[in-house]
Amino acid sequence: MTNLPPPAEELRLLDAELRQLDLRRAVLLRRREWLVHTLMAAAQQPARGAGTAPGGGPPRAGGDADARRPEASAPGVQNVLLVLGGVLLTIAAVAFTLVSWGHLGIAGRALVLGALTVAALGGPVVLLRRGLRSTAEAVSALGTALTVLDAYALHEVAFAGTDGFGYAAGASAALAGVWTAYAVLAGAPTPPTGARQTAEGGSAGEGARPGLRHPLPLAVATAHLPLLLWAIAAGAGPHTLTAVLLVTAAGGTAVALRAAWVPVRVVAVTGALGTGLVGVLSAGWLCWSASDPGTAARAAALLAGAAAVALLAGRFVPDADVAMGAALAAGLCLVAGVGGVLWVALPGEWTVPGCLACGVALSAVNRTALPRPLRRGLVRASVVVQCFAVLWSVPLVAGTVLGPSAQAARPWSGVPGDVRDAVFTDVPWPPYSATVPLVLAAVAAVLLVAGRNTARRPSATVVALVLGWAAVLVLPVVLRLPCTAALVTQGAVVVAALGLAEWADRSGPRPSPLTLTALLLALVTSVDLALLSLASEPATIGVLASLTAVFGAVCRRPGPAPIAAPAALAHATALACAIGASAGWPPPRTALLVLVVPAVAALVAARTHGSRATVPVEAAGAAAGLLALALAVTDPPMLALVLSLGGVLAAGTALRPQRRQAGWAAAALFLLAAWVRLTAWDVTTPEAYTLPVTGPALVVGYLRRRRDTAVSSWTAYGAGLAVTLVPSLLAAWDDQYWLRPLLLGVAALAVTLVGARHRLQAPLVLGAGVLALVTLHELAPYITQVVGALPRWVPPALAGLVLLVLGATYEQRLRDARRLRDVLGRLR
Repeated sequence: MTNLPPPAEELRLLDAELRQLDLRRAVLLRRREWLVHTLMAAAQQPARGAGTAPGGGPPRAGGDADARRPEASAPGVQNVLLVLGGVLLTIAAVAFTLVSWGHLGIAGRALVLGALTVAALGGPVVLLRRGLRSTAEAVSALGTALTVLDAYALHEVAFAGTDGFGYAAGASAALAGVWTAYAVLAGAPTPPTGARQTAEGGSAGEGARPGLRHPLPLAVATAHLPLLLWAIAAGAGPHTLTAVLLVTAAGGTAVALRAAWVPVRVVAVTGALGTGLVGVLSAGWLCWSASDPGTAARAAALLAGAAAVALLAGRFVPDADVAMGAALAAGLCLVAGVGGVLWVALPGEWTVPGCLACGVALSAVNRTALPRPLRRGLVRASVVVQCFAVLWSVPLVAGTVLGPSAQAARPWSGVPGDVRDAVFTDVPWPPYSATVPLVLAAVAAVLLVAGRNTARRPSATVVALVLGWAAVLVLPVVLRLPCTAALVTQGAVVVAALGLAEWADRSGPRPSPLTLTALLLALVTSVDLALLSLASEPATIGVLASLTAVFGAVCRRPGPAPIAAPAALAHATALACAIGASAGWPPPRTALLVLVVPAVAALVAARTHGSRATVPVEAAGAAAGLLALALAVTDPPMLALVLSLGGVLAAGTALRPQRRQAGWAAAALFLLAAWVRLTAWDVTTPEAYTLPVTGPALVVGYLRRRRDTAVSSWTAYGAGLAVTLVPSLLAAWDDQYWLRPLLLGVAALAVTLVGARHRLQAPLVLGAGVLALVTLHELAPYITQVVGALPRWVPPALAGLVLLVLGATYEQRLRDARRLRDVLGRLR
């Protein structure tokens, strides 16, 4: 039989073999990588090498420079050289014209520039016939640059006294015409017929005519300058310059729509957008900064012209998105023009309503025969105008909602003259805000009508509800109604919103967005109403009582209950504080009245168990309880009473099977109440604070061990014993008297004996440890005296003797330690 090695030796051998296999595999992988690299390098060498080195041997990996790939392609090198050559020639021509021009006579100047221009413009024709297209482009670019220099030279020689802008306008027009003619004569590129030739067996580029690419786009770009330069030269006013810009943009738009070549179309679109944007901005500025209706109307006419151009462009452009954007821009131009005229002709309050009316009128095109992209663009312009109108009303709405919070700093200081004085006390009144309710109501009506028969009806209804609520909320402020009228109005809004929420909740089993929105609006309005009522004591109590009753009545429905019930409890908490303040009670005494709210919340939560309103109600009750504690914190006896009552409420909540965890809160509250009472009595003995914890904790631990014998003594009794033993030990360590150490030692001895009797680990260890430390503390003076009386050689001798004894009995001590560990482990 084969003699097998021991398992440990066999495992070592296997590990060694696996390591050898890994090393061998790494060597083979490196060799394979070298071979692959060598074969790839050989394939890239010239045919004469055929994968071998010049000496006939195998090729060297990475050692042959011919195997490297070129870093630049031949067409790229060619283009760089041609562009660089054209740039250098252009720079030379410019330098010649500006520097060396004066050294030649008139004949010499004309001869040199004429010869250079003719050669530069005629050379590309010959180069194109020879197929040198890139070279032809470079030479023709030089020729077009020379034509600009010719125009400059002509101005310096023959037209030096003319106006610069006028000559530039004529020169730009002439250059645009010359470059257009040159592009036609030299042969502008035409697209290939493509698919047809390919299907017939020809190449994909067959039928394409090569030509110069840059002259025609350059001519189109230059054609945007003459009109503007002529207008500047003629001293035209801002309206005329704006009209010239818009006409230029219209011409560029026409070229973009008619051009079939992409570079020309791109240049035309860019020029049209640039000049059109500048023209529209200029017309808008002229319209809104006009001093009389006539001037504003002239600028509005320019905006209308721009809108017409945009609509025509959108009508003929093939892309639906571009057409929709053009119609959107057209609609905004029309509204801006109307708004500018209204700004001058009417009071400032009616500008936004007028723009809104114009924007609403734009939405009527949805019923016309216009193409669908144009209709969608105009409708979106209407939406943009309505959004701007709503944003314009935000400052007034925000001030109305947030302004009453200033009353919290001066409660019951007296009723102001009207609601505007009460709301906008610390913030300025937004200008031209008198028509905000009209604007908000109009937008809400438009939303309801527009979303009536569409899939967006729920969203439109929700937004319209918010806008209508805002309109009603700001109406008393705009009309400067008395505070009483404002309170009645906001109260009606709260009732109406809650009624709407209750009605909408009946439409389905789950709360709809309309229900949630109505509840939130009612909640915000109720807070605003409560803050506004702080101006008067009777108004505060009456409003808070009414809000508590109204929100409590809505809690009957399961949909509004999760929001309405906490709101009712919050208002009830505020009502309790207001009643206490009205009665002249100090805050600690008012805390007892506030505790009624957590009691009611506990009763309601017990009745609504399982519903979605249970947790919000409990949270509102807990918040009210915290407020009661905050109110009573300055009076320790009253704080102890509040904590005790809170513990009673928590204990009552813990009677419910689903809220057993509240028992811990009840125990903590009772404990805190006891501690606060002891502090109020100036009790400084730590056992007075710790024994009320230890007793119940030991009882709970005993009951738990009776139900479950697997629970360890540390879990059942450890925390309860440590709460008293540890603080008492710390206190006894600095105590100068004998009573506390004696009582603590007796208690620790009793705990140790109980642990030993019942074989419980936690009492035995804790009691023995505390007893040993107390004994050490009491015997420490005597030990110190004995050590001081011994000679100095005695401690080292004793230490050496101890080490000898320990070394001699090391094995026996280990056996005893293991036996002690087993004994402690068998303890429960």
